[in-house]
Amino acid sequence: MRFLRIVNRTRDRTLGSRVGLADQWWQRARGFLGRAEPGPGEGLLLSPCRAVHMIGMKFALDVILLDRQGRVVALHPELGPGRRTAWLARARYALEVPAGTIRETDTREGDLVAWLPAEDTRGESGLRDSASVDGSRDGGAALPHGMERS
Repeated sequence: MRFLRIVNRTRDRTLGSRVGLADQWWQRARGFLGRAEPGPGEGLLLSPCRAVHMIGMKFALDVILLDRQGRVVALHPELGPGRRTAWLARARYALEVPAGTIRETDTREGDLVAWLPAEDTRGESGLRDSASVDGSRDGGAALPHGMERS
């Protein structure tokens, strides 16, 4: 699994420093099932994803739904075991992070989120507007290498 650093560019806050990219159906289906509760900075970015369920989970997560440009379209703080989000047609990604991350980072609907490889050592100021990981300039979120827009 590839790992990413996820940054809320609107608020200049890191949402996760080691977030796994779940871009295969089996990775998305498993999510955090059977895994330990994520620690600070850990999480999963599910792609594509328009809704999340917590069936079988033993702990709560913060879930942030993002559109294809990386704009926050829905927030689900402390989504508990057995719960689920609504299906959202405009969502393209779901970011699952430790419960409390939304509150701690003051993340809000409409914020712009970007991601880059976790091993990238640039500071948050190294994330330039409209620059994606692969160098294209399309005004959207930085996409991990190997991901394509649809």
